[in-house]
Amino acid sequence: QVHLVESGGGLVQPGGSLRLSCANSGRTFTRYAMGWFRQAPGKEREFVSAISRSGGITFYTDSVKGRFTISRDNAKNTVYMQMNSLKPDDTAVYYCAARERSDYGSVHVHEYEYDYWGQGTQVTVSS
Repeated sequence: QVHLVESGGGLVQPGGSLRLSCANSGRTFTRYAMGWFRQAPGKEREFVSAISRSGGITFYTDSVKGRFTISRDNAKNTVYMQMNSLKPDDTAVYYCAARERSDYGSVHVHEYEYDYWGQGTQVTVSS
């Protein structure tokens, strides 16, 4: 069983930054492609970013391109998402997800493609 634990959320003013972390308890972290999703109040969960098993391929939803950066440290079994220039529209619960069966250079953008999910961490952008 794989457990994903997110951290790093909080309250930040518009224009501020946060770095989310997701620790993966899986035995071999490089087996998993990883992704971040978010769910704002009253809205469906949506894709934010994804990273391949190798870390060499990343993909972002248009609304966060140039502001968010996903990365992974395979030695620490952890995936990160650096979020800069935050906007009130970024307010949401952010979820980390892991996919076990993935080609080495593939990324995944749909919820159904992921096998494991974290509990989520709240990000609130407000003045």
